[in-house]
Amino acid sequence: MVCNSCPRHCGAERGECTPGGVCASPALPRIARAAPHFGEEPCISGVKGSGTVFFSGCNLRCVFCQNAEISRGSTGKTVTVSRLRDVFLELQDMGVHNINLVTASHYVQPVAEALSMAKLNIPVAWNSSGYDSVDELRRLEGLVQIYMPDLKYSSCELAKRYSAAPDYPQVVQAAIREMYRQTGNFVLDENDMLQSGVLIRHLILPESEDNSREVIDFVADNFPGNMVLFSLMSQFTPMPGTERFPELQKTVTPELNDRLIDYMCTRGIEYGFWQEPDAATDEMIPAFDLTGV
Repeated sequence: MVCNSCPRHCGAERGECTPGGVCASPALPRIARAAPHFGEEPCISGVKGSGTVFFSGCNLRCVFCQNAEISRGSTGKTVTVSRLRDVFLELQDMGVHNINLVTASHYVQPVAEALSMAKLNIPVAWNSSGYDSVDELRRLEGLVQIYMPDLKYSSCELAKRYSAAPDYPQVVQAAIREMYRQTGNFVLDENDMLQSGVLIRHLILPESEDNSREVIDFVADNFPGNMVLFSLMSQFTPMPGTERFPELQKTVTPELNDRLIDYMCTRGIEYGFWQEPDAATDEMIPAFDLTGV
């Protein structure tokens, strides 16, 4: 296939099992792990875990990615659409709260086919970088109940510096609006588990307070009240290969974290989550060992 499905529009040739393009991925999905996961927000992980499928490759490829082993490497196994359907059903049979699709933006067509075949009876969560095509998201309407996009940057300069995607702010804002159009206001069940809606995540970057404040402003201005959930994350961890970015060789300070939590509350974002700075470890990165594949 000649691929122009993501905002990169790279026009690369991606064979069924032959990788290509910015995402460095084949047309068929390649996955590195499928298992219950407990590292998400409480309304996603709950007590039984989130049935998480980690897809290999990525169309954004941030320099600070904590899952670089799969986002940039060849770790993972290429599977058929029918096998992906079976993976979803096997996770559902384990009693998880939801099916959590991590970084599947470059596999929309096969994922949509597998979901259509599976006919799941638990919510499906689309867990992405936010760098999603609106047209591709429309293929998921009715198949995905929960959207969990990152909103990494309000700054085009930072998006270019760290992700080579200066259009990221415009792309992600359009994507989030489409996600909200599909799901409407978030809905929690009697156990405070998310059943539908949008949960926007923002990872605080060291020395980028203005970027975070502008992200909070976008959410507060466009989704006031109880429209969406917001998660402010301070888990940034310096990763190998980022030595040319001195500002990324540190973690988020408690002072910066506290200022942004206060700003989030000042802007009226009441329905959300935040982390303490001691979350900045690699302990929650799972083993990408083909479990469940």
